[in-house]
Amino acid sequence: MSDRPTIVLVHGFWGGAAHWAKAIGELDRRGHAGLRAVENPLTSLADDAERTRRMVRQVAGPVLLVGHSYGGAVITEAGDLPNVVGLVYVAAFAPDAGESPGQLSQEVPPAALANLTPDSDGYLWIRPEKFHESFCQDLAPDEALVMAVTQKAPLASTFGDSITAPAWRAKPSWYQVSTEDHMIHPDNQRRMAARMNTRETVELRAGHASLASQAGAVADLIDRAAAAVTGA
Repeated sequence: MSDRPTIVLVHGFWGGAAHWAKAIGELDRRGHAGLRAVENPLTSLADDAERTRRMVRQVAGPVLLVGHSYGGAVITEAGDLPNVVGLVYVAAFAPDAGESPGQLSQEVPPAALANLTPDSDGYLWIRPEKFHESFCQDLAPDEALVMAVTQKAPLASTFGDSITAPAWRAKPSWYQVSTEDHMIHPDNQRRMAARMNTRETVELRAGHASLASQAGAVADLIDRAAAAVTGA
């Protein structure tokens, strides 16, 4: 359908656009020809939001923004563009005005918080030997190894960057909670989803990397959101 939105996928910390690989395949099989994935620098919320806005501006029609993990903060900040018709959060941060991902994590600490380690250049890593249990315990060991070795560390200061005007206050939103998440506490996810008054919130028995371990169910939610905003 010509009025279907282009789906723009936004990754989070410790990975890149390729984290969406399985979900992209699932969405393509559902007939979503308009698929794009942002590659964010993870240097600051302002940088990442601007990179996302630039991709959205390249799309002539409506856009459905989908954010995983920290990517939720990015779509919250960048989703104010007029052609953004909806927001989908996948085990993601959804900060309110003045809140940062770091602040939200401190309020409800996740299980794997102690497995983060800074380096001498100011980047924050998941300890490689702890990556599987922290980020993607429901993926096969070989998949987790690749994610651990190729992880894209953010500048630690990005955790403290706060939202200005949250787009979810003006745009329809959907949320997927990962009930076994070790990176963003599941109760924190539920709290963020509840205050957004989402159109739909689904819970999956999944770790943080639900976009890979439960790609079909994640694609189902995105598909429903795309259908809901069609013609918006």
